[in-house]
Amino acid sequence: MKTYFRLLSFARPIEKFAIPYVICTLLGVVFNTLNLALLTPLLDTLFIRGNEAPVIVKEPSSWANITGYMSYYAQEIRLEYGAFGALKLVCGVIILSVLFSNIFKYFSQRIIENLRIYTLLNLRKTVFNNVMNLHVGYFSNQRKGDIIAKISSDVGVVQFSVTGTLQVVFKEPLQLIAYILILFSISFKLTIFAILVIPISAFLISKIVKRLKEQAALAQHLFGVMISYLDEALTGIKIIKSFNATESIKDKFNSENVRFSELGRKMARRQQMSAPVSEFLGVSMVCTIVLYGGSLILNNEPGSLSGPEFVAYIAMFSQVMRPAKALTDSFSTIHAGLAAGERVLDLIDEKPLITDSPDAVAVTSFNESIKLENLSFSYPGRPVLKSVSLTIPKGKTIALVGPSGGGKSTLMDLIPRFIEAESGTVTVDGKDVRKIKMESLWSIIGMVNQESMLFNDTIFNNIAFGNPDATYEQVEHAARIANAHDFILQTEKGYDSNIGDRGMKLSGGQKQRICIARAVLKNPPIMLLDEATSALDTESEKLVQEALNNLMKNRTSLVIAHRLSTIQSADMIVVLEDGQVREQGTHVELIQHNGLYKRLIDMQTFNE
Repeated sequence: MKTYFRLLSFARPIEKFAIPYVICTLLGVVFNTLNLALLTPLLDTLFIRGNEAPVIVKEPSSWANITGYMSYYAQEIRLEYGAFGALKLVCGVIILSVLFSNIFKYFSQRIIENLRIYTLLNLRKTVFNNVMNLHVGYFSNQRKGDIIAKISSDVGVVQFSVTGTLQVVFKEPLQLIAYILILFSISFKLTIFAILVIPISAFLISKIVKRLKEQAALAQHLFGVMISYLDEALTGIKIIKSFNATESIKDKFNSENVRFSELGRKMARRQQMSAPVSEFLGVSMVCTIVLYGGSLILNNEPGSLSGPEFVAYIAMFSQVMRPAKALTDSFSTIHAGLAAGERVLDLIDEKPLITDSPDAVAVTSFNESIKLENLSFSYPGRPVLKSVSLTIPKGKTIALVGPSGGGKSTLMDLIPRFIEAESGTVTVDGKDVRKIKMESLWSIIGMVNQESMLFNDTIFNNIAFGNPDATYEQVEHAARIANAHDFILQTEKGYDSNIGDRGMKLSGGQKQRICIARAVLKNPPIMLLDEATSALDTESEKLVQEALNNLMKNRTSLVIAHRLSTIQSADMIVVLEDGQVREQGTHVELIQHNGLYKRLIDMQTFNE
């Protein structure tokens, strides 16, 4: 129940929906019950023939005898207006009752649908907001498809479970109670015998759906795995085809698809058993009632029902099974919803490991230097940085070079606090980054990565990303600095051209120049460039390198480069190997030193 009430909290203010829903449901139940209760006076009116003396119905002595009151007043109307007049009036009341019943039913369904949509809106917003607030390192250990499945599929399951449960726990029991009260008013003895079917039915259905929650949780997990495979397949379609791995990927996806489908089939079997079982029990009980009640009438037992009363009783009891059946059928939906809800709440409860400290301050400018002092960092089972110290003065370009796995990218990620050092400090103008509000820290840092991250949008919106108020002139100026303006004009709609998913309509060099234009428009004092030219051909590299040189003018830059020819003019080159600084100095100084840097230069020169 704790999970359910937490999910229901996303419907706040729930009284906005609950109060009108309760009112409409109550009135709907009253009129719906009245429809059947009016059967007795209707049948009484029809079954009296013109030459027969009507049986005098006395006014009931107890208010609980609802059908007795109806028969009494039907008799009074018949005496005053005649049999046909009474019949017309009873039929008119039934029509009005059905009309009001359906009006209130419609409004209650509208209210519950508004509640469902409102709950879905808040729940999906909360989940997505929390995911976006998580630290970058969290996503390295999670399947992207599983996160997508929780935000999309699981939330969808939850919304119907929450609203469906509200309907079931309020409307159906209320309708059931109303029917039973009318049945008691007709025949107390027969009703006591009849209601035994309800607990029997509930017990059998609970046994059928007992394992549904566990199966539903596994089904949602398998769906997330399938989404992950789908995402990987679509992202790496070129690699898949070039390595002739299409069939292998198909088999991998299909095996998960089969597992998911088999589990769905097992769940469906259990869910679908509840309806036939409850229906069979209901029909069996109605037949038993007919036999028992009919024997009382045929044997003229004292206090037995009249023919019209017995027909009305059977009609009413047949309707009792509908809310009872809805209650039992709802168990499967509730179990699936709670299983999905627990997965969604787990994602909401996930807290970022890297957060602003209570005394964090905002920074608006960069004036002196960035200092990295005795930094150490490890991934599980593998140390990456070992007591690294480095100073990056304002206005200088510092290059990080060295063999792969030496810790270059890790060192760069420590500056904007994408990850947290195990020991040591990173300071900006003397302030520990752990004491700086992260959003303000990010505002003074620009990044260009090896993988060009663009969005399925126009060129203009990709360049103006993060700067929604940028003018056309500002975007064009940034594109010119990034050597992107000319090729943009050659596209179909210029700056309004859509670049496709992840910029697939552009070449590697064009995508990278769009990324550089985006960084130029942001105009940050600090630039972090992670192998921004390593994946490009010679011509594209030249254009991108020119754009990068324009970008780094009058800025403090930390550059990771594998192509050492691109960083020879850096103010200082730092050589990292096995998580330690092996050498540092200018290009000329390091060549003269004849160490690791010189060997790297010689290897690249030889290869070229």
